[in-house]
Amino acid sequence: MPPRALRRIASTAVALALALAAAGCNTTNGPETTGSVGLSGMASAPRTDAEWRTSLDTWGQRYRENPADAGAAIAYARALRATEQYSQAVAVLEQATMRNPKSMPLLGAYGRALADTGQYAQALEALDKAHTPDNPDWRILNAEGAVLDQMGRHVEAQRHYEAALKIVPGEPSILSNLGLSYALTKRLKQAEATLRQASQNPNAGSKVRQNLALVVGLEGRFDEAERIARADLPQAEADANAAYLRQMLAQQKDWKKPGRQIRIPRPDAGT
Repeated sequence: MPPRALRRIASTAVALALALAAAGCNTTNGPETTGSVGLSGMASAPRTDAEWRTSLDTWGQRYRENPADAGAAIAYARALRATEQYSQAVAVLEQATMRNPKSMPLLGAYGRALADTGQYAQALEALDKAHTPDNPDWRILNAEGAVLDQMGRHVEAQRHYEAALKIVPGEPSILSNLGLSYALTKRLKQAEATLRQASQNPNAGSKVRQNLALVVGLEGRFDEAERIARADLPQAEADANAAYLRQMLAQQKDWKKPGRQIRIPRPDAGT
């Protein structure tokens, strides 16, 4: 089993034709749960496997005690997704939404969980109900964009990211998804510029820099890509990320040829 930092990257990469995207990377990296229901008592998002296991036990017990508790269902499903129990997360949230059909935070969580399992049409339906046209939620717009990218509907996906950016200009999680969407349509210069903008934000996580490193590598600037992949990481994680980057780029050296497939991190639907 590779280190968690490497697994976060490796698990987000899937073989794709550039004309087709998939989405739903390991989503344990950010506070993307729509709304605040059920997260009281969780001071900050877990980071390590052990912390996620503790969260899984804590929220699983609360959910079992009261399956109608929307907040407990959201937090429990989040821990299930973080520990790669995607189908169980869907089952928990499906039951919770039946008990709380008007809960927008629940619908948002349910849509993301459905995306994890490849149920993209159902995911879009749930996410669409998780906000309203007169009060759009940028996190939901971002998640909808990620799902549309998974479905190969990149132009629509980019419109959703652009709409989200009108609400929160410069938000790195949106810019990162938009940059990947550009890469999936072979617009690498635009992808690089967008990912650089995202990476310069103080709130950007290491995942944004790894996405930038991949795009820079695809453009042929391998030394620069490796420097980006190593930035701001402990030595062990830096070495693992750099090794994985070299492996991906070696597999993709002929990506420009017609019909060739590449491996790109999936746009992130959030947690």
